[in-house]
Amino acid sequence: MNSRHYPLSVFLGGCCYGILSTFVKLAYTAGFTVQQVTISQYLFGFILIWCFYLLTAKHALNIKQISKLLLTGTPFGLTGIFYYQSLQTLNASLAIIFLFQFVWIGSVFDYLFNKHLPSLQKILSIIILLLGSMFAANISSPQNISMAGSIWGLLAAFSYTIFSFLSSSIKKNAPPLLKSALIATGGLITISIIYPPTIVIDSTLLLQIAPYGFLLGFFGVALPPFLFSIGMPHVGIGFGSLLTASELPIAIIMSMSVLGETVYLSQIWGIVLILLAIILYNLKFNKLLSFFLHTKSQ
Repeated sequence: MNSRHYPLSVFLGGCCYGILSTFVKLAYTAGFTVQQVTISQYLFGFILIWCFYLLTAKHALNIKQISKLLLTGTPFGLTGIFYYQSLQTLNASLAIIFLFQFVWIGSVFDYLFNKHLPSLQKILSIIILLLGSMFAANISSPQNISMAGSIWGLLAAFSYTIFSFLSSSIKKNAPPLLKSALIATGGLITISIIYPPTIVIDSTLLLQIAPYGFLLGFFGVALPPFLFSIGMPHVGIGFGSLLTASELPIAIIMSMSVLGETVYLSQIWGIVLILLAIILYNLKFNKLLSFFLHTKSQ
């Protein structure tokens, strides 16, 4: 794969996560509980990703690699639980803001574990990105923020950072489909321990929730780990954390087009700031400086 495709892969993985909150809200409106929604997502995602894998060439991994991938599925599953709990008491745009704290948490992890001291350009990018996220969420009434929802959202951000960190440390040449299938398996095991999968034995409920479970499973379990397993080992957790910022503007767009929520001008400016922050981080500062100096000298 071309090296330019690795950042795109992580970016698209973030877009997938931006879709989820809208469909979770629709499932809640239809009368399903957080437990039913969460287990259906990971169950359908598990089935989908293993079906995809079985249709491709088979690859072998050793026990250590398999164990590491299953372990990576634990924070992957916990992120779903925490985030969907936060969506019970927070609106979609606010819940994703708390989840979005993985941006600076990811930079802290990058420094603590990889000894990568953030550059001034990176710090500036994160400041712009977080400022944009505040505008995009349209936070104007602090009294409407649920304490419980906020805590769940921050827990989701922390577990998501751990998942990204583990994903970036996985062996680069391991087959992406098998990696994502094992991560999904680890996620389903974690979810099943916390939320016993009782919907499996209730065929009526399973059929009713199937449309939501399929969509959430595809965009939340099957596809993102596949995309992250391709790109994260090459871009690293620091850059990867910023690329997955794509989920915020996608969440805002989906809430507007599907849920009919009003999007204000300040939110549009917030999305613009987020995209500018990603572009700023992705630019090679030395090349950019050389370009301006060269232009000035002409």
